[in-house]
Amino acid sequence: MSLMTAASACSSAPDSDAPTRFTIRPDDYHVPYAGTAADGRRFFLSEELGTPEDPDTWYVGLFLWHPDGSFDEVVAERVATAPASDRLRETYLASLGDYVLEPVEVTPFTTEIDGITFGWAVSEYQGIWSINIEPGDFIAYNEPWDGVDYDT
Repeated sequence: MSLMTAASACSSAPDSDAPTRFTIRPDDYHVPYAGTAADGRRFFLSEELGTPEDPDTWYVGLFLWHPDGSFDEVVAERVATAPASDRLRETYLASLGDYVLEPVEVTPFTTEIDGITFGWAVSEYQGIWSINIEPGDFIAYNEPWDGVDYDT
């Protein structure tokens, strides 16, 4: 296991019509951990981050934004087993202090960590914009960007 962090962001929004903010709303499916940390930063935590190139490689990732919703950093670690994932999830949650699970409005971003793209990538297909989680592409938000519904 290796701890990976990144704090530089790349804009993935190539066009002025592209979304610049979206809401991540906690739910009981793919988004159990989204909210505000004790220090005011916004966060999203996932244990479902994987790459199609290596289906046996999974990451637990903590995505952090400044209180204004602008990108701060990603902390991610490769995990090999479910118990390791559980321990890392609990460690990341503890690092947030007294957090509140609630909808957060944030900016999309992507960043590279050890050659793997992490973040929320903006893309357009046939005139329809979406914002997808990376790595894994298992959550895709669309207009109205309110986080109520997403594609999996």
